[in-house]
Amino acid sequence: MRRALLMVLAGVLAGAMVCGTEPWSDKDVIQPGQAARDLRTPLVIHVGFPVLYRSVHIGGSVYAGPGSTADGINDLKKAVAGQPRMREIILYCGCCPWDKCPNVRPAFAALHQMGYTNVKVMQIPTNLKTDWIDKGIRQRSEPGRINRAQL
Repeated sequence: MRRALLMVLAGVLAGAMVCGTEPWSDKDVIQPGQAARDLRTPLVIHVGFPVLYRSVHIGGSVYAGPGSTADGINDLKKAVAGQPRMREIILYCGCCPWDKCPNVRPAFAALHQMGYTNVKVMQIPTNLKTDWIDKGIRQRSEPGRINRAQL
């Protein structure tokens, strides 16, 4: 199962690189300023690396593990378990420039494969510090809801 999941994720990433297309449409992309207006309604999930989440993360977000790993995708599935398929979900990483991020694409694809229809990815052009923190948008620097087994 784990190997099959890795192969699917690798295929999604390879297809996106070869075709030059993203797994989402323009309507699925949200800018940091748009997301900051109302963070109470959507489920905001960090799909990046634990060191980034531990140092600073978007207030109210939950940690689900790096979307680039099978364990991260499994943790993402746990994070959305029990959520309605129409629930608005915003995924973000912020580890590096948007076009190089290894985490948001597989996480987005996995949620769509699970039947979630209202998934958005937060476009963080440079990194979380530049595009969120330095702009004074709400954040948390103390430990958030993170599964300690992932550290």
